[in-house]
Amino acid sequence: MADSRFFDRAGPFSLDALAALTGAALSVPEQGERLFVDVAPLETAGPDEVTFLDNRKYLAAFAASKAGAAFVDEVTQPRAPAGMVLLLTREPYKAYARATQAFYPTPPVVPRRAPSALIDPAAIVAADCDIGPHVVIEAGATLGARCQVGANTVIGGGVELGDDCRVGANVTLSHCLIGARVVLHPGVRIGQAGFGFAPDASGPVKIPQVGRVIIGDDADIGANTTIDRGSGHDTVIGAGTMIDNLVQIGHNVVIGRGCVLAGQVGISGSTRLGDFVMAGGQAGFAGHLRIGSGARIAAKAGLMRDVEPGATVCGSPAIPIASFMRQTAVLQRLARKKDER
Repeated sequence: MADSRFFDRAGPFSLDALAALTGAALSVPEQGERLFVDVAPLETAGPDEVTFLDNRKYLAAFAASKAGAAFVDEVTQPRAPAGMVLLLTREPYKAYARATQAFYPTPPVVPRRAPSALIDPAAIVAADCDIGPHVVIEAGATLGARCQVGANTVIGGGVELGDDCRVGANVTLSHCLIGARVVLHPGVRIGQAGFGFAPDASGPVKIPQVGRVIIGDDADIGANTTIDRGSGHDTVIGAGTMIDNLVQIGHNVVIGRGCVLAGQVGISGSTRLGDFVMAGGQAGFAGHLRIGSGARIAAKAGLMRDVEPGATVCGSPAIPIASFMRQTAVLQRLARKKDER
């Protein structure tokens, strides 16, 4: 059970309500009115809590779970412990996410202006925004309805935020236009100058960065991630894209809709990602690449050339995953032969 000092729980919810919310089917429809008070992991869930199984690696924990109900697929149904009601779905993890959102909804924004906040008279801030302590909002900035801004954040002149944005503490925003319902976690830096220099015998000559950052609706950007503004073209983050902590996105990068970038990914300038690209932790992208829609980039991959739509690549330099696996198998056989000599 989540710590009530930090999280407000809604509910209880009936199994019928959870099934309707998630599109799952009950294995025992007669128990549809049974109430559940929380969600919990397989190992700790109790009789009045809901859990899930999405990874076969945890079948043993599932079989031993004391949870009263679980989101599972039909293949797993025979392994369920006695007495557990199943919410059957093809996508248990997504269904569990929907249920968790119901039990732990995002708290509503309570309008306020902290006395220590500095809001320029020439800024436009909706009356129902929550502006935290020591926030600075410069002239010409615009915040839509119900925005929440954490302590010590600085929003530069001309910056625009759409409705229902949530900005964490110690964020800096400049030279950017941000859509609605965007979440910026603590320490995010958006709109600073990109890394642009012209070589010269006497030392690099800095190139002024005169573009912007454009962020689409419903994007979520993790703590301490940095997104540089464009040098001439804009840097663009597509709607619904999810970016983890400690990600670096260079100038002029364009990222499509619904992409997922894990922690410590680095994308060099002018690279373009299509829609629904997924990149694992610490993947690195050279500049000026084209990554096709639906491509999957393995963790720690080093990309030095374009990737076709839908392809999965691995290794450094990154190659198609089938080739990577064949090469790895050959190296393992060679190593075994050497050890046998």
